[in-house]
Amino acid sequence: MASAQAACFTCGGGVQDRVSARPLTCANGLDDNAHMTQRIAGHLLVECLLAQGVTHAFGVPGESYLAALDGFYQHRDEIEFVICRQEGGAAFMAEAHGKLTRRPGVCFVTRGPGATNASIGVHTASQDSTPMVLFVGDVASDQRDREAFQEVDYGAFFGAFGMAKLVERIDSAERLPEYVARAFATAMNGRPGPVVLALPEDMLTQPVPDSLRATPRWDPPAYQPDAQGMQRLRQMLSEAKQPLVIVGGGGWTPEAARDLAAFAEAWHLPVGNAMRFQDTFDNHHPLYAGDVGIAINPRLGQRIKDADLILAIGPRLGEMTTSGYTLLKVPRPAQKLVHVHTSAEELGRVYQPDLALCASLPAVAAALAGLQPPAEQPWRGWTEAVHMDHVANMKPQPLPGPVDMHAIVCTLQKLLPADAAITNGAGNFASWTHRYFHFHGIAKGHKTQLAPTSGAMGYGVPAGIACAITTGRTVVTIAGDGDFMMNGQELATARQYGARTIVVLLNNGVYGTIRMHQARDYPHRQEGTELVNPDFVKLAESYGYAGVRVERTEQFEPALRDALARQEGTLIEVMLSEQVITTRTTLDAIENRATAK
Repeated sequence: MASAQAACFTCGGGVQDRVSARPLTCANGLDDNAHMTQRIAGHLLVECLLAQGVTHAFGVPGESYLAALDGFYQHRDEIEFVICRQEGGAAFMAEAHGKLTRRPGVCFVTRGPGATNASIGVHTASQDSTPMVLFVGDVASDQRDREAFQEVDYGAFFGAFGMAKLVERIDSAERLPEYVARAFATAMNGRPGPVVLALPEDMLTQPVPDSLRATPRWDPPAYQPDAQGMQRLRQMLSEAKQPLVIVGGGGWTPEAARDLAAFAEAWHLPVGNAMRFQDTFDNHHPLYAGDVGIAINPRLGQRIKDADLILAIGPRLGEMTTSGYTLLKVPRPAQKLVHVHTSAEELGRVYQPDLALCASLPAVAAALAGLQPPAEQPWRGWTEAVHMDHVANMKPQPLPGPVDMHAIVCTLQKLLPADAAITNGAGNFASWTHRYFHFHGIAKGHKTQLAPTSGAMGYGVPAGIACAITTGRTVVTIAGDGDFMMNGQELATARQYGARTIVVLLNNGVYGTIRMHQARDYPHRQEGTELVNPDFVKLAESYGYAGVRVERTEQFEPALRDALARQEGTLIEVMLSEQVITTRTTLDAIENRATAK
């Protein structure tokens, strides 16, 4: 049989018998054993990651970056490559890791299908202001721009749609340290976000000299708020009668969160957490106002409208945080607005604030902690009233069915350790924890909420697994049935790495959020929202998780206690009526109101 000849898989300089797999001497004069020991660009790439402090990379393997995989093998005692089941799940894991560490989460995928699948994680990192670097194994340099197998123009795909802060292709192995260093700096500087680097497979196999080393770890500089602006802020706060603080965004450290609490306490200010940054300010604090996001407490929404001063520290004030830009009118809110953000480009982009402060969050929090409050604080009664609105919002509305979701959330609150992480994707199911669960704040040392501001379904399962793999903390994922099916296969990843998560799956047999909107806008005309689901208990068991079905409230607590005691993960399927569509009303009530109009 005639042999098929091609460029050497390792250095690109020779030939190899692809039929017999018998290695031949390559044009660079290296035999197979020499290739196994030679330092190549793929190894240097992993060294660059190590220099940046990377401990875990998440990905789906591909032949386009085999040389990088060999680099992970070379440094397997220093960095772990976590093998995922689908690129969307891998990207979500990397994004969650970025949230946890405040440094770029790292994801590896191959060519166009891998990159497009991973784009959901890149989009989430963008909207959530999370540092992340996506490495894409790419076609060889001599095949570029021919629509080669699985080829995609990554600059056009990720750049034109504004998903990534930077998209670059590394054509020279000698410039790897430069590109990786720039990617990490860009991902962390200003408003954090994702960077995409394309890796031509022939570049990764190029030999590199021993003298070529990774650049040192990048730590973003602290951007100090200007002193004049801080004095103006003090004056504006002192003159306010009904101030309200909204905090969130990426980049909060435990020390910064403690400084924030000290500032709020000294000035006796009510503090709300922006959508899905609910752990920024401790929910147990007597100054806590509630979460400012989807299904906001109507009383809190009115308080924001009635405020005479809004101090927004960290969030970008997106659609969900502002209830469709209604709580704060665009471009000039009725309230005085002070917007503090890490990116100058974000300030004034949507809202024109009365005072804009560009500063890193630890720096501005330290400055706020040192801001001297006035002796008289006429808003103290207002602050207490805002907090009591939050307390009143904890009283549930009666809803039909044998499962009381408020009681289930209270059970989670009672039994979970303080450092437990709660993860979720997108859907009405998340509103139960958003409303009723009190997140411990970052000030206590840990990030305790992982959730997508982007509203991406399927985030909770992989995010929880990433947290369990990298931290070892207790993780509970709240998922809907439709949400779980997006990335439920990543339970296999958890099993492979000995990670334990507890998945509380709320099964109502529909895409609940869409069904709710359908009932409101097109009552009694259900289409496209029904789900025929698998047996989730058996499915979980097939992945090596324990599976438990809960049909009544009283069954949940023993199920959760058992899950916390197990070494392996557990999926607790909670059978929920589709009538229990929100924390406040039923599906029938929504449709009846719509019909009556």
